[in-house]
Amino acid sequence: MKFGKMLRDALRSLFRKPVTVEYLTKPGRMVPVSERFRGRLTYDRDACIGCLLCVRVCPSGVIASTEDMKVAFNISRCILCGQCAEICPKEAIKLSTQFEIITGNKNGLILK
Repeated sequence: MKFGKMLRDALRSLFRKPVTVEYLTKPGRMVPVSERFRGRLTYDRDACIGCLLCVRVCPSGVIASTEDMKVAFNISRCILCGQCAEICPKEAIKLSTQFEIITGNKNGLILK
């Protein structure tokens, strides 16, 4: 790259607006995400019929079956692919738009 072109690009970008999106639009309001955004898993235990299809399709081993033919999710291992939500016949598993998946206790990332 020539020095003149590099200098021109550097000066041009110096006077442009930043491209990043602020975390909070207003105090207390998060940045809006699209409805197709794949965030934290949500699980409706009452809608689950115990078919265990989700256990078979999960590529990262997030989902495990329990004694009562329901499932438990270890969200700390989830790659948010959405395959479990796609295959669930009763739509008991959904991906929310929540992108903050943090906790002080790792047991808080297990859904039953």
